[in-house]
Amino acid sequence: MPIFKKPPFRGDADKKRDMPEGLWQKCPGCGEVIHELELKNTLRTCPKCSHHFTLGAKERVESLADPDSFEEIDADLISVDALGFKGYTDKVEKYRKSTGLGDAALTGRATVLGHKVVLGVMDFRFLGASMGSVVGEKLTRAIETATAERAAAIIVSASGGARMHEGILSLMQMAKTSGALALHSQAGLPFISVLTHPTTGGVTASFATLGDIILAEPGCMIGFAGPRVVKETTHQELPEGFQTAEFMHEHGLVDMIVPRRELRDRIAGLLGYLLR
Repeated sequence: MPIFKKPPFRGDADKKRDMPEGLWQKCPGCGEVIHELELKNTLRTCPKCSHHFTLGAKERVESLADPDSFEEIDADLISVDALGFKGYTDKVEKYRKSTGLGDAALTGRATVLGHKVVLGVMDFRFLGASMGSVVGEKLTRAIETATAERAAAIIVSASGGARMHEGILSLMQMAKTSGALALHSQAGLPFISVLTHPTTGGVTASFATLGDIILAEPGCMIGFAGPRVVKETTHQELPEGFQTAEFMHEHGLVDMIVPRRELRDRIAGLLGYLLR
């Protein structure tokens, strides 16, 4: 029996306590550990396997719009707790503080390599980018602004679907956004829809799949209900790759799969053709 005990080594533990959190991310695609600075330089795509990490709305705007061209609109729209849903107001306020956004959509005028557009970008970090009354209203107003100003409308979708906290008020946004897009189309103006991971529920069932051109990022999930729900409802085995962008491209829902770093140039090329 030893008389003396060896003291525990504390050096690494002290260093870990001093290490800021969130500097490194593990890629879910290949397991590579990547520094945040490197992810920022690659538009949050893995340099090893090209997995596309979640991109915030403001970062997305920076990646698409020409420098200093973005002019936000309807920044002051804020959700109200019309149904008295327990804890909803506090939850929304929490996400406002953590994301720096008023709600799950950021909209505004911009140019993309000189082409005039009105841009709407959804941010999955805000309550799963669920579509409530504010998200639907902001996107509808963005589409109407594009129609009035003879500009192209571009919406980048990423959403878990309708916002259950707002009930029927959320579901109404499906018809409202679709109606605005119908008028935009009648005016002979283009709408480009960009699908990112994940695009599901009422967003998929409305404006996200109404684009004149539908683009998608590689590997993103696109669908209405989740695979488990579909399988349990249909009692069938699902095809391999079901609800991925690649599957949707193969079956005709998606027109092009475009890596994030090529998206601005591809959209500009399409606008050059569509706006002639």
